[in-house]
Amino acid sequence: MNISALDIKDLSVAFGGNAVLDQVSLQIGRGETFGLMGLNGAGKTTMIKCILGLRDQDSGTITMEGLARDSAESKARLAYLPEKFEPPWFLTGIEFVRFCLSLYGKTMSDDEILAATESLSLDPRALKRRMNTYSKGMRQKLGILGTLLTGCSLLILDEPMSGLDPRARALVKKMITDIKHQERTIFLSSHILADMDEICDRVAVLHDSKIRFIGTPKEMKSQTGVQNLEQAFLECIENRAVA
Repeated sequence: MNISALDIKDLSVAFGGNAVLDQVSLQIGRGETFGLMGLNGAGKTTMIKCILGLRDQDSGTITMEGLARDSAESKARLAYLPEKFEPPWFLTGIEFVRFCLSLYGKTMSDDEILAATESLSLDPRALKRRMNTYSKGMRQKLGILGTLLTGCSLLILDEPMSGLDPRARALVKKMITDIKHQERTIFLSSHILADMDEICDRVAVLHDSKIRFIGTPKEMKSQTGVQNLEQAFLECIENRAVA
């Protein structure tokens, strides 16, 4: 039986009687890079919180690789990078990476950690410094490393490119592509739609509490008749040109 990496069925959440998510369903395959699009306040973060078990849905189900969302086994397979990532300021960079690994019972040598650091163009010397000395971009790189190095089969990344310069963004996209070839699944939310166009196998548009589109970036552009994903997104939410 082909079990999805993440299966969301009829997910509904309301605040004060106003629907934020209205019977939303998504099925994400193993080894897939899947992007969630939506305006600010569309409900993307609410969906992610439901997936993580940080809030309960009003109705619907969420399973990970066929396992209940709140099972210890499913949680052991999931790593998450929040949109507003703020690491403990009192830890050094290498202490933070080791802490992330320890949460999943993993270890890496100093050389392996240094090699991973260099793959994101983060100065290895910074690993010895406390993170209150880091710039936003440096903290973001470290958060990405701490998430990806866990080896988890399901990664949820909320605005992973936030604060990164063009070179770092290119390196992160390469890492994500490499991970996909390892049969690891990535669910990401981003406002940088050009990046999603490059790295996502499929995308979904969340608008007015419902999913307005699910498919490949190419399909979305084709159905809206435009050349870039940003314009396709705007066509989708403003004109509802796709279904």
